[in-house]
Amino acid sequence: MEPENNTRVSEFCLLGFSEDPELQPLIFGLFLSMYLVTVLGNLLIILATISDSHLHTPMYFFLSNLSFVDICFTSTTIPKMLVNIQTQSKAITYRSCITQMSFFLVFAELDNFLLAVMAYDRYVAICHPLHYTVIMNPRLCGLLALVCWILSVLHALLHSLMVLRLSFCRDIEIPHFFCEPNHVVQLACSDTFLNDKLMDFTALLLASIALIGILYSYSKIMSSIRAISSARGKYKAFSTCASHLSIVSLFYGTGLGVYLSSAITQSSHSSATASVMYTVVTPMLNPFIYSLRNKDIKKSLKNLFGGRKASEPQVVIL
Repeated sequence: MEPENNTRVSEFCLLGFSEDPELQPLIFGLFLSMYLVTVLGNLLIILATISDSHLHTPMYFFLSNLSFVDICFTSTTIPKMLVNIQTQSKAITYRSCITQMSFFLVFAELDNFLLAVMAYDRYVAICHPLHYTVIMNPRLCGLLALVCWILSVLHALLHSLMVLRLSFCRDIEIPHFFCEPNHVVQLACSDTFLNDKLMDFTALLLASIALIGILYSYSKIMSSIRAISSARGKYKAFSTCASHLSIVSLFYGTGLGVYLSSAITQSSHSSATASVMYTVVTPMLNPFIYSLRNKDIKKSLKNLFGGRKASEPQVVIL
């Protein structure tokens, strides 16, 4: 008997974290709180960079892009999960599942690429400070952001088209709180060898390119910092990279943790719990990491909500 064609699959079932009814209100309240904090925190970063002309620099341009992507990244998965808990339904339509998976891939790769671009920006600022404004001109910044979007959309489109060609059987339960690409592919009745290899290859390739770019940039940055004679100069140069380096460590550390936990435990529920770190926790912490260590952001937020004019003298650290 031939496997059921994917066009006959009308919906999937998202199992989430727990089927215990008593835990549902707790899960709902926890994720709603994290989602609101994520959206509010990243919106404040965007408003601060837009409202303050002193923050119209490449560094804050890419930071505002990262904040926008983090809002979209979280909004791709959490609202649907909250709606399902509230309505006591685990269903997600086939089209919605494919759409959610596609947007998840887009924004995950955008995070990956933007972190690499931000590392390059810090490299130019520290290693070539006299030529920073010439190299990181608005045209190049816009081009880098556009390339990040194009590559991310093409990557997501490729995987979505590969999933659309698959056939699905009656087992349509996804042991996750969203349509995670690997779990969706595993439900297919048809041969998924090409999908698996393509997903592994592209994920490894794109992550490696971004990570190599980040490591190269920071190797040059460290060499330049060591060449600075004064301790104060070294601290000032390193402080401009500390926030970005923290976010890079958090993003790749949690991503690697999810991959290793999935490979070692082989537990779908463990994988779903671990994936919360990079899909929810990391986007939520990014605004705090940048605002708590950044005097310019804190001053801009005070100006924004305190009614003071942003034209007051400020020192912008490139």
